[in-house]
This record gives sequence, C-alpha cells and structure tokens, in this order.
Amino acid sequence: MILPECSADPCLLDVDFIHDFLRASYWAKDCSRQTVETCIRNSVNIGMYLSGTQIGYARVVTDQAVFAYLMDVFIAESYRGRGYGEQLVAFVLNYEPLRHVKTWRLATTDAHELYRKFGFQALAYPEKMMEWKRS
Repeated sequence: MILPECSADPCLLDVDFIHDFLRASYWAKDCSRQTVETCIRNSVNIGMYLSGTQIGYARVVTDQAVFAYLMDVFIAESYRGRGYGEQLVAFVLNYEPLRHVKTWRLATTDAHELYRKFGFQALAYPEKMMEWKRS
C-alpha cells in the first residue's frame, strides 16, 4: 500500500485542485481563483500527495513564532476515511518552521473530533475574541 506524502514545496501545489475544492466548500464558497492564489502566496501551504497527485491541502497563516491560524484543511472526498486528515494535521503541527509556535487557532463546523486528537479545544476566554469584517 502506498502512503501519501506531505510537502511544503509550493511548486508541487495543484492550484486548480485547491481552487475547485475551496469554491465548493461551506467556508470559502464561490471564492475566486485570484483570491486563492493570493492566499497561497501569503501563507505556509502543505500539500498531501499520493503517487504524485494532490489529494489534500492545509494552509497556515502565521508569524512562525507566536501565533498560527490553521485554515482550509481538506482531503479530497474520494480519499476520506483512511486517516489522511489526521496525517496531514500531524505533519502541519510538526513542520519544522512551525514547530515552536505557541498558540494555534482554527475554526470548524464539522471536524471537532479530528482536532481534539491533537489537543485543540474550545477557547478558554471566547469573550476576549473579537472580529471585524469589511462591508
């Protein structure tokens, strides 16, 4: 059995694959290709590959020292249920440039159990968090 491999090499990313998945997702519905390219260019990107074909992706917005926000984590639907999501998140959290980041955050609607396996939990002080959205 061939196991998938993870890589942070931006040259390996299949931007069409990433864009097609994201624009159909609940969290980035209808995002433009230009937006996806901008996000990739300004983030740490991890691709998951099986026999040279990209099957998964994760993106991290970070200063690589104090804070990281894990986003856009997905495995292509036909490859789910094999533990690949767990493998991808483990790679991200242990990726050398991010290994010493103290605080990680993420948002999810449906993958709480996956992230709990790595120690993610509800915010200790959600009342301190704020957001601003451009209208």
